[in-house]
Amino acid sequence: MILHALKDYYYRKASDSDSQMAPPGWEWKEIPYILVLNKEGIPIGLNHTVEGSGKAKRIKRFLVPKGVKKTSGVASNLLWENPEYALGIVPEGGKADRIAEQHAAFKNRISELGDITDACLGAVKSFLRRPDKEALLLSFGDTWKQLLDESANLTFQLAGELGLVSDGPAIKAAILAQLSTAPGDQSICLVTGEKDTTERLHSAIKGVWGAQTSGANIVSFNSAAFSSYGKAQGANAPIGKTAAFAYTEALNHLLGKDSNQRLQVGDASTVFWSEKVTSFEQHVVDFFGEPPKDDPDRNVRAVESLFKSPHTGTLPEAEDQTRFYVLGLAPNASRISIRFWMVDTVAGMSGKLRQHFDDLRIVHGPKERDSFSLFRLLVSTASLGKSENIQPSLTGETMRAILSGTAYPETLAQAAIRRIRAEHEITYIRAALLKACLNRSLRLYNPTQEKKITMILDPTNLNIGYRLGRLFAALEKIQSESSPGLNATIRDKFYGAASGTPVAVFGNLMRLKNHHLAKLENAGRRINFERLIGEIMSSLTDFPPHLTLADQGRFAIGYYHQTQDFFTKTSDKK
Repeated sequence: MILHALKDYYYRKASDSDSQMAPPGWEWKEIPYILVLNKEGIPIGLNHTVEGSGKAKRIKRFLVPKGVKKTSGVASNLLWENPEYALGIVPEGGKADRIAEQHAAFKNRISELGDITDACLGAVKSFLRRPDKEALLLSFGDTWKQLLDESANLTFQLAGELGLVSDGPAIKAAILAQLSTAPGDQSICLVTGEKDTTERLHSAIKGVWGAQTSGANIVSFNSAAFSSYGKAQGANAPIGKTAAFAYTEALNHLLGKDSNQRLQVGDASTVFWSEKVTSFEQHVVDFFGEPPKDDPDRNVRAVESLFKSPHTGTLPEAEDQTRFYVLGLAPNASRISIRFWMVDTVAGMSGKLRQHFDDLRIVHGPKERDSFSLFRLLVSTASLGKSENIQPSLTGETMRAILSGTAYPETLAQAAIRRIRAEHEITYIRAALLKACLNRSLRLYNPTQEKKITMILDPTNLNIGYRLGRLFAALEKIQSESSPGLNATIRDKFYGAASGTPVAVFGNLMRLKNHHLAKLENAGRRINFERLIGEIMSSLTDFPPHLTLADQGRFAIGYYHQTQDFFTKTSDKK
């Protein structure tokens, strides 16, 4: 199903002239250097293709013949390679015999194109026959030295031509002819159901965070233990060359640096697409990803549009039922593991996203944004607020819960509570996260008819954890007003014990409360605090010896709600 959906996506995008989807036998590749030749094959220029500056600097991409699968043996690409293959240059400490073999392989790939008439290709052949190649290239000074130091890929261009040598129509025709006559066993392709030449080694998938930079595979058989019935490599799961190229090209396109349909959170590289062109697939990343620095409100606008779409009709009926795919990938040595795979309609997926952001809604300060990215949600649970400290499996589990509409993983709430206890800070994001986790669990499973958490302070919520959280916030507020300028409040000293084992600290805190109230000079303020304490304590008969994990979450939300209420004007509460 995954490969079939990717194959269909390739053909959908290949029909779009602006899609940058490579045709069969080709690939988009960053080529750092271009060697410019005249018609006689004499090099007259060596161009470095880097574009931009600073962090925006990058190597230009070109459409070149598809690269071969590199192993420990000698195998050359066609008309683009590193200097050892393309030029036969032996670097310091290099093995002359092996490099001679590599250079011969490079020239042999060109010979396999056949006897074709092409002036550009003729110039390359003339250059490769020259015995003084290295001497001629020395004239390019620092650029030539940099190319050797980097051992970077280079290709060729004829002076006066706009494209590369490989862009010639005769060369393209020769490559297409090679594809149609490629040797190999014929079998029924598992993806298309049609007879095709079986792909023995599938192209590498690049762009998965944490995987090998040279790429890794979804379909591979690199050990005898994975093979059966005496079959080798791709014959164990026969996929035709046509389908293999299509799915790998599609996935590499989705994972590319310029893709707006990929999302990286933690170790999960996630891509999104639909079976037909939809506006939704172009904006999914805006719901989850970090907004660019020059447009920090992009997430907020995307979420607002998502909530308004059912009323404004921004999702047409035909688009509502379009199938939508989500694929989560994670590195696993030389392979890529499927973290999750989800199929839904655009309408179904947008509804689940709306539910996710609705679950997260909670009262907040005027300077806080109404919504935030998945990255911010997860990093709030990580030690020191660093992305590398996010629990490895938490990203995939949370994404799966959001996109399937199921309960958030218990480890998500646990991680948030641990950070609160360790840092004594109940932030807006952590409170929203705990509210979402608790309410979604109650919506899916609530045999005791437990009251859901509201966006704002709920005086009717009688849950013991919620009430004690409110009480703790009130006691802290009394302390801070009676003793302004304190370096540390009861939250810094007693939050962990108060939220975990209330009976151990609340008795002492209630006695201290009387001392703090006596220090308040404003009698009206003192009376208001006493009324608030009375209202909170009205349903409490005793302080429990401990609170469950769920009630510790409610304690944090109760504290957060009550604290926000202290800073909300009376007119805004109505």
